[in-house]
Amino acid sequence: MASRLLHRLRHALASDGPGEAAAAGPEAEQFPETSELEDDDAEGLSSRLSGTLSFTSAEDDGDDEDQGEDDEEVGPDSPSAGDRTSGEDTERSPPPDGQRGSQLLTRQLQDFWKKSRNTLVPQRLLFEVTSANVVKDPPSKYVLYTLAVMGPGPPDRQPAQISRRYSDFERLHRNLQRHFRGPMAAISFPRKRLRRNFTAETIARRSRAFEQFLGHLQAVPELRHAPDLQDFFVLPELQRAQSLTCTGLYREALALWANAWQLQTQLDAPSGPDRPLLTLAGLAVCHQELEDPVEARACCEKALQLLGDKSLHTLLAPFLEAHVRLSWRLGLDKRHSEARLQALQEAGLTPTPPPSLKELLIKEVLG
Repeated sequence: MASRLLHRLRHALASDGPGEAAAAGPEAEQFPETSELEDDDAEGLSSRLSGTLSFTSAEDDGDDEDQGEDDEEVGPDSPSAGDRTSGEDTERSPPPDGQRGSQLLTRQLQDFWKKSRNTLVPQRLLFEVTSANVVKDPPSKYVLYTLAVMGPGPPDRQPAQISRRYSDFERLHRNLQRHFRGPMAAISFPRKRLRRNFTAETIARRSRAFEQFLGHLQAVPELRHAPDLQDFFVLPELQRAQSLTCTGLYREALALWANAWQLQTQLDAPSGPDRPLLTLAGLAVCHQELEDPVEARACCEKALQLLGDKSLHTLLAPFLEAHVRLSWRLGLDKRHSEARLQALQEAGLTPTPPPSLKELLIKEVLG
């Protein structure tokens, strides 16, 4: 019995020769062992991010050929956290997924800490890409990444959110490189690709890279206080909120003003001249128009605390006037604000009556 089984085994091994290998050849050529086949699947990548990343796309990979003037599809750029191993049209087969990711991340962090060990402070903010949506805006097509910005504070407080596209991140990276060449040398950025920009895999890789990119910027004090970084976080929200306020869409504007205020509070860094005061002005106007005088008055009081004794500030008289009017409406003490406003008028520092917060907000150029 044993000899018979051994004979059959030898016969089977002998039959598995060149002929059968040649027959399998054409089929094997249909499925070349490229990096596209060996790359991570979207589910595995998103689970390594945080488990909450979601993708929405109406199209498949074939959409890469229908991109129009998408700003994410132009030529190669510098190597990055997620794309160092990828080429433009053909890609080398990478090492196993877990090994590749861990090697890359370890090498990145080692280089970063080595070059910046003397300039780092504990990271104050955390960033998480919670969704990534493919947006078609003919002739362009792009991915809009929504990030949650989480900072110190009550655990039940909702994180602030921002929505940015690849070109916004790239512009920030380019501007910071121009002004902070030394600190930026240690920070990687995901490069542009010629194809496969709208696959779940690419979106997941970029999402992870953007989280790390912002986290590294926040960890270096010189970069954390950079005006370009503050503009990246706050300016688009302020501009949209101002536009909605000017057109009378106060409820929609209120959400943006509140989000912008939370962003500025969490960033804990100067976000441009008078931006916190303009944000409080927007909040006060929207609360007042939506018949919420209590919240509107609270915003005025917060702004007056920030202004202190700056009697020449253009927003002082409008905030005092709004505070007097709202206090009278609520039956609260308004004597201190009335006395300050009267003193400004008698000194000729503001007209009688002073301009309203809404008038100043409409005229203000945010940039």
